[in-house]
This record gives sequence, C-alpha cells and structure tokens, in this order.
Amino acid sequence: MMDGDAEDAVFKALAHPRRRALLDCLKEQPRTTGMLCEAFDDMDRCTVMQHLKVLEAADLVIVQREGRERWNHLNPLPIKHIHERWISQYATHALTLLDRLKSGLEG
Repeated sequence: MMDGDAEDAVFKALAHPRRRALLDCLKEQPRTTGMLCEAFDDMDRCTVMQHLKVLEAADLVIVQREGRERWNHLNPLPIKHIHERWISQYATHALTLLDRLKSGLEG
C-alpha cells in the first residue's frame, strides 16, 4: 500500500505527457539515458534528465548504473497500486450501476 505522498508523486509524474511517453518507451525494454535522448530528439538531454528525475522520485523508474551508462528500467508497481486503489474500485462500482440500468431498462 502506498502512502499519500507516494501517491501524489506518482500522479504528479504521470500528469505530464512527456513523462508518460518516456514510460511507454521503457515498457518495451530498459534503455540508457542516451537511447531515450535519441528517441526524444526534440528535447535536449537536460530536459530528458529532469523528466527522468521526476519519474525516479515517484519510483516509476529504477536506475541501474553500468560503468558510464545509466540504464532506466520501468517499475510498474506504483501504477499497479494506483490501479488497485483508485481505478479498479471505481470500475467495479460503474459496472454495477450499468448492470442495474440495463436490468431496469429490460424489466
């Protein structure tokens, strides 16, 4: 279970479309910071690093250093916790309401 500060950090990190795009890129496989800079060539290295710093602070990215390279790995667990806490409960409730509506319309 995540505490409120950790949840806030995840929501803040996910609020920016570029950070979501970086996470999408890491879904496929871990990438070095250089690889991410090449994939997002419209951003300078400093901007990519700033976004990665926010993602790392939210525990969405785990960094592994190998020599001079910095490998960025997606950590999906904070997103899973957000899903369990917020999305799945509301989705279940919404499905119950839709089922009642459907039953009311058919009856």
